[in-house]
Amino acid sequence: MSPRRQKFLTVSAFCAVLAGMGVLTAYSVTLYRLFCQVTGANGTTQRVATESTHRIARSVRVRFDTNVGPGLPWQFEPVSPEVTVQLGQDALVFFRAKNTADHAIVGRATFNVTPEKAGLYFKKVQCFCFNEEKLEPGASAEMPVDFYVDPQLATDPNTADVHEITLSYTFFETRKPEAPLALARFAPPDPVLGEKLFAQDCSECHRLDRAVVGPALGGVVGRAAAATAYPYSAALKSSGLVWTEAALQTWLADPQAMVKGTAMPMQIPEPAARADIIAYLKTTHPGS
Repeated sequence: MSPRRQKFLTVSAFCAVLAGMGVLTAYSVTLYRLFCQVTGANGTTQRVATESTHRIARSVRVRFDTNVGPGLPWQFEPVSPEVTVQLGQDALVFFRAKNTADHAIVGRATFNVTPEKAGLYFKKVQCFCFNEEKLEPGASAEMPVDFYVDPQLATDPNTADVHEITLSYTFFETRKPEAPLALARFAPPDPVLGEKLFAQDCSECHRLDRAVVGPALGGVVGRAAAATAYPYSAALKSSGLVWTEAALQTWLADPQAMVKGTAMPMQIPEPAARADIIAYLKTTHPGS
């Protein structure tokens, strides 16, 4: 090989290495984020599309920690400081944000869990942290997080000592937002409006105090499915459902998709309307 060709190949190889290093540098943040999402490294939680279908008796306490970045004029806090859940149990919790500035602000939340080794088993179905969020001046919103802790946490020897998990969020201002969503979509559910919607959309089949076409719904929030005197479908009887707020949201959106073979035909397509109805049902009692 001639010295000239050898020099050319050496320079070409050097340029290829530099180009490769440039590509790795440009995508290092994205690659690292993907690595954390897959492995749970640094306490990164996992995103899933559906709720858990399996629950075991072991419980964990989940604490909530909230912060705002420098210069962000928001108040940000959990509605409840903690919750205790069984592994595999779906939980719906809320965080409250208020913009104290005189102009709209777009923010985005970073998040992690501690201990970090629990990140692989902390599954989020729904979270405001997936999006850029816009909050109008003086406005406030209650933002839902729907999650569960994977039962496989109990089978991993490395997490045998995990009985408490802290979920932390920090909101930072987004200076150049790309596609922010309005936090107004998370306006607090209104039980007064929910009562009107219940009368409008549900009362033809349901009463609070007695079964008619459908079962009595007084005190339904927190109750096991098919637990009252009513000829429920075999599918619902065997579902093992508990009517949590998250379960009711899914049920009212599409009962047939949630429990195949159920006799419930009605759907409430609008999430805010479902939330208002559930907020009303939370105020009721059996036989009310």
